[in-house]
Amino acid sequence: MQQDNGNHREAMSHVVRKLSARFPLNPVDANAVLDVPASLRWHEPGTHLVREGEEPRDYCSMVVSGLALRQKTTSSGQRQIISIHVCGDFLDAQHLFLERADHTVEALTRLRVVEFSRTSLRAVALSRPNVGRALWTEALSEASIFREWVLNVGARKAPARVAHLLCEIALRFEGAGLGSRDAFHIPMSQEQIGDAVGLTPVHVNRTLKGLSADGLIERDGRSIRIRNWERLQTAADFNPLYLHLQETTRDQFTPLKAGA
Repeated sequence: MQQDNGNHREAMSHVVRKLSARFPLNPVDANAVLDVPASLRWHEPGTHLVREGEEPRDYCSMVVSGLALRQKTTSSGQRQIISIHVCGDFLDAQHLFLERADHTVEALTRLRVVEFSRTSLRAVALSRPNVGRALWTEALSEASIFREWVLNVGARKAPARVAHLLCEIALRFEGAGLGSRDAFHIPMSQEQIGDAVGLTPVHVNRTLKGLSADGLIERDGRSIRIRNWERLQTAADFNPLYLHLQETTRDQFTPLKAGA
């Protein structure tokens, strides 16, 4: 773990941008968030930022760059990836109010995060209704994505599951500036993709080959090019409404000037 240089207001400017996209914050709200103690840190791939069963740390995190995944593991060691996180996503905001981690968060790539005082932001959320509403809206948006992932694993066949994951990644990566909806790099192994959609790596490989043979995608290693977006959406039974992406853009993550 490596700490960035910079003051806490610069670090918290990323959080202000994110919350403002969920619900408008007035200058007093924004400055209250900017005053929360925080720092910017780097984590290497494979680092566990949250561990299932542990008590929360004194801080929470939000992604600034890179990717993370959220996962749960059975007592026999079988893993289920339950979400993927891009810039602007809170990784452990539940710890603002809950006292025990019920999942694990792992850095998928080299990951830059804002780490901020959970007790301080909780106090701001309780005293500034606009901040509380923005956090609540973000939590509801996360819950919407979780519901869709349950549907994807529980009710769709293998080709639709993988196609749906690709559609979601395409739109979320585009919003995060990690590619376009037509071409992007997916830094996940076939085992990790399988753990996200409830399939074995062999089944994932076969399914990706099928999507390629059907003319929906092209693959070059872990790089994906979508050849026919409309057909891929149809094959995936994909409706982007659940992502609530209408206000999620890279512009959120341009730091505010200290004292703004």
